[in-house]
Parts: sequence; C-alpha cells; structure tokens
Amino acid sequence: MYSVDIKLIKMITSHYWQKNDSLNEKIIYKERTLYNKFEKIDKMLTSTIMNDHADKKIVVAHSLIRPGDKVENIVFDYNGNDPEKFYHRAQLMLREEGFINFTAYKTKTEGHLHLYVHKGHTDLQEGYQIAKLLSLKLQQKMPTKQWRMFPNPDIPRDFNILILPYEVYAKERGANWSKHM
Repeated sequence: MYSVDIKLIKMITSHYWQKNDSLNEKIIYKERTLYNKFEKIDKMLTSTIMNDHADKKIVVAHSLIRPGDKVENIVFDYNGNDPEKFYHRAQLMLREEGFINFTAYKTKTEGHLHLYVHKGHTDLQEGYQIAKLLSLKLQQKMPTKQWRMFPNPDIPRDFNILILPYEVYAKERGANWSKHM
C-alpha cells in the first residue's frame, strides 16, 4: 500500500506520467536537446497506480503545473552526495525566508532528495521567481550547486514533472518562531 505522506503536495490526479523505456522522444527546446522518457496517461492517478509505483513495478511522475498556470509547490531536486548537509542548509535557509511548511522525500536513487516547499496556490511566473530566488540563496550557503529547481522555465511545460516520492526523509510544519507568523 502506498503509505507516503503526500497530502501537502496537492498532486494533480486527473492525469499522470509513466516512464516508458521504449519511448525516447527527442525534443529541441530553447536551443537544448532534451529526451522524453515519460508518456502522459490521461487517466486518474489512483491508489492502485501509486501502489504499483511503490512496489517498483512502474515509475510514475506527477505534473507540477496546474491548469490556469498555478503551482502548489516549489521543489528542489537534489542530486548530490550529501543529503544530510543539503537538507540541513536548505531548512535553515527556508526558515530564514519565512517558509514554514516543507517536506523532503527520498527518491529511487540513494542519497537524492526532492524537497517540496509547500507554497500554496501561486501563479506560475511567481513560482519561477521564487524557485530562482531560493536557489540563489541556497547557493550562497552551498557553493557547489547539486540541485535543480521546479517549476523551471528553461524546460518544456511537460517536463515540469517529478517522480512520485518513495519515502519521507524529513518534514517541517509550522514552526511557531517563524518571522512570518
């Protein structure tokens, strides 16, 4: 049973993306060559599909951009080799910036994390700006950048997807000392 705490992600469940190893669509976007290995499935993302993902029978991703150009989360996709250091520095920076709800999830690859900053109903353009700002602020504390930010304006809309989490790494909920409370 898919038992990962994903309530605050507020996933779009009207469709999902499934990894398809035979699909290797080449896309040129903003003078970059990208390869798409995910196929959009226009069916509901159900608990059965999430269970198959958790059992590693299939790989499923969810869209970050909602209809009407809204986002609920700003996400750090950490692909480095020291998740403890990354999370520690990121949580301190997020607290300093007044973000009080965020969750880090383990991914399929050992040591990699997806850190969801639960922002709430945000315009896409503002989401891009917040993601860029948070990345720059974290880069001041960790000069070697080992993460990507989502939503990301430098990739096609259909590439602003993330694989469903496998396990909670750490979470922060409403610290009462936050400067924005």
